[in-house]
Amino acid sequence: MPLSESARPLQHPSRLERRRFLHAAAASLAAAPLLTGGSPLTGTKSTAEAIEPFERPEPGPLKLSLAAYSFRKALTQPADSEGAMTLFDVVDFCRAHRVPGVELTSYYFPEGFGDDYLRSLRRHCHVAGVSISGGAIRNDFCGSAAERQAQLDEVRRWIDAYAVLGAPAIRIFAGQAPQGVSREEAIERCVETTEKAAAHAAEQGIFLALENHGGITDTAESLLKIVRGVDAEWFGVNFDSGNFRLGEDPYAELAAIAPYAVNAQLKVELTEGGKKVPADLPRIVQILRAAGYGGWVALEYEAAEPPQQAVPGYLKELQRLLA
Repeated sequence: MPLSESARPLQHPSRLERRRFLHAAAASLAAAPLLTGGSPLTGTKSTAEAIEPFERPEPGPLKLSLAAYSFRKALTQPADSEGAMTLFDVVDFCRAHRVPGVELTSYYFPEGFGDDYLRSLRRHCHVAGVSISGGAIRNDFCGSAAERQAQLDEVRRWIDAYAVLGAPAIRIFAGQAPQGVSREEAIERCVETTEKAAAHAAEQGIFLALENHGGITDTAESLLKIVRGVDAEWFGVNFDSGNFRLGEDPYAELAAIAPYAVNAQLKVELTEGGKKVPADLPRIVQILRAAGYGGWVALEYEAAEPPQQAVPGYLKELQRLLA
């Protein structure tokens, strides 16, 4: 029996539909030719097959997660010092506060870890009843061909590691335009390298999610130039509510990127009119719902109050908002 419209799986529009969209939008979205996925990192390609917003007929369930980055100071303290934490401790914190998901940020894995560590961490999450909502990689895809190849190799290694953990998505960065390189050229470099990384992630069944994280993703317009240039089904946006800092209306920029989201993060502060202010969390959640988003919403706490004291209260507020 055919599926109803609301029951059909989420998907990108067909490539013909993408071409029609991009033809109609060419005046506003035109960009320089983008680099291909060959090796070495050279060549040109068309943007005709770039992704467009996911087709989501209605909002999906929103599931609360907590980013390990919220405890960054404790996670980087010497292991024998007071208050030090490991990723295993973050999982236990989530269990104690009835948080169903955890983002296991790559920055806090021990040096020289192997598959035994990954399997142990995955087992610990499952026994604790906490799902791994995703991971995070620190990368820069704007450098020279050699630099990008090294970054790409590192990202591939992390994709393989997160595959052992069973992470459904990994948030990645774009990077900064190097000195003497235009923003357009940096975007071209990022598109090319991201497409290669996303191809490897697809082999593992993992989404790559490009975060609005400054650099060449400092505005929604610039972020979407990259997103629309990447031809990859296992690719989308990591919606970070606190990272648009240049414009007067960060909520409008968040609304622009929300239809592309495959992962979401909430911060308790954002920058509005050049000033850091408390975030309107209900408004941000509504932006995600209006875009039809369904999936993990991770609290990434960065405010001044110590996380051990502040995070539980924000988790309770988000549990209520996401219900």
